[in-house]
Amino acid sequence: MANIWFICNLGDAMLAGGALEQVNALFLAEYGTTDCPKDAAIFFRHESEGSLHCEVKVYFSPATANIARTFDAIPCKKPSVNGLGLLAGLEESWPVLFPENYASSTAPRTT
Repeated sequence: MANIWFICNLGDAMLAGGALEQVNALFLAEYGTTDCPKDAAIFFRHESEGSLHCEVKVYFSPATANIARTFDAIPCKKPSVNGLGLLAGLEESWPVLFPENYASSTAPRTT
């Protein structure tokens, strides 16, 4: 159960700014900006899935399951790093959470 990721669809990208701020604020309240575990991170991506407008989807690492539940996020597979951006957490979380994508400690480029 410790390897379960969570996803929350925040809806239309044009309207998701406030919700993204809430997710980030709750993360900061839980972990602060120092001593944050490297496996605690929240990511986001704009996804269209064939519709006219893209939606913002937020991916919660397993260590942030308590925050995910606050936003009614549902369990999901580990996301692909393609187009993924770091919303909350340390840059060092990339190689910890996505070791299969790293030959070095450089974070992937986000779109």
